[in-house]
Amino acid sequence: MTYLNTDNIARSTADVEYHPLIPFLPENARVLFLGSFPPQRKRWCMDFYYPNFINDHWRIQGQIFFGDRNHFVDAEHKRFKLEDIVAHCHQKGIAFFDTSTAIRRLKDNASDKFLEVVVPTDIPALLRQLPHCQAIVTTGEKATDTICASLGIPQPPKVNTSVPIPHVHNKDGKPLLLYRLPSSSRAYPLAFEKKVAAYQQMFRQMLF
Repeated sequence: MTYLNTDNIARSTADVEYHPLIPFLPENARVLFLGSFPPQRKRWCMDFYYPNFINDHWRIQGQIFFGDRNHFVDAEHKRFKLEDIVAHCHQKGIAFFDTSTAIRRLKDNASDKFLEVVVPTDIPALLRQLPHCQAIVTTGEKATDTICASLGIPQPPKVNTSVPIPHVHNKDGKPLLLYRLPSSSRAYPLAFEKKVAAYQQMFRQMLF
C-alpha cells in the first residue's frame, strides 16, 4: 500500500509545494501528530511521516514501546521499517499529518523557520475522521503556531505541557488537548533520553 499522494506530486508549480503524503488516520487513533511539512524528497528514506533517517522520531517510539531504539531501524539499508511502523501505529492508535497542505521553501533546507504557509490544513476535517482522538501533538514551533492560529488557541503550550483546544471535543464530549513535545530532530538541543522521557509521558497519559 502506498501512502504517497500521487495527485499532488505533479502540483509543485511556481515554487509552491503541495503535500506529498496522504493523511494517516486510523479510526482508533487517540493521538494525532501534526508537523509542519515533510522535508524535501531527497531527504526521505521511506514514503511516510518522519522519513529523514537522521530524525529520531521512530527511534524514540522504538525505545518507548519496545525498549529498543533501533526496533524500527533497518541499519543495513539506512531506512526505517515502513510496514512495522504502519502496523504499530494502527495498533496503538497514532495518526499523522501536517499543519500545512501547501508551502513555499524560502531556503533550500528543511528548517521550519524558512517555510511559508500557503494553504493551512483543515484540521477540523481531520478530526471529524478521528472520533476517539484525545490530543493533537506538535513537536515544533511552526506547527504549534499554525494550529493556534487555525483553531483560535490564545496561548500556545510550552514544551512538555498541554492546553485545551477551545470548542473542540471528541465523541465522548471531552475537550481535545494541544500537546507540545520537543522536536525529534537532532538539531534540537536535548539528549535522546530526555526526549524519550517527554514522549513517554505523553503516550502514557493518552494511550495507556
